[in-house]
Amino acid sequence: MTISLPADDAVERNKHTMRRIYELIMDQGRTDLIAEHFAPGLVNHTAPEPLRTGTEAVAGLVSMLRTAFPDARTEIEDMTGAGDVVVMRNWYAGTHLGPFLGNAPTRRPFRFRQMHWMRFGADGRVTDHWGVRDDVSHLQQLGLIG
Repeated sequence: MTISLPADDAVERNKHTMRRIYELIMDQGRTDLIAEHFAPGLVNHTAPEPLRTGTEAVAGLVSMLRTAFPDARTEIEDMTGAGDVVVMRNWYAGTHLGPFLGNAPTRRPFRFRQMHWMRFGADGRVTDHWGVRDDVSHLQQLGLIG
């Protein structure tokens, strides 16, 4: 006997929002969508300090990444959610074509793993973000560390 459970509408909405954040905002630079998807008091717990709090910080982070890696794309491998949280496992790939962390463009391609954890408010906007990235692999691929 198979039991069908009703879909959790909030979790599905939040998963859809997270996918849109990476496909449209992060990958395409659609900063016009930030206020729709992020709460004004957002805390990005793993961003560099000046880019950690609020929607303007998200815009700054997007600008920094799109300048350094204008062709970068997020390849989502898996996404799951429960309650007010969605977790995503993905690859981030592109080419270093602009300044990044004080380094001139190396024109080198990169591809490395990331995981993102987002908490959503009742209105469906992100209130908290945590990211785990393979920064060592990323910097090695760019030739910025040995």
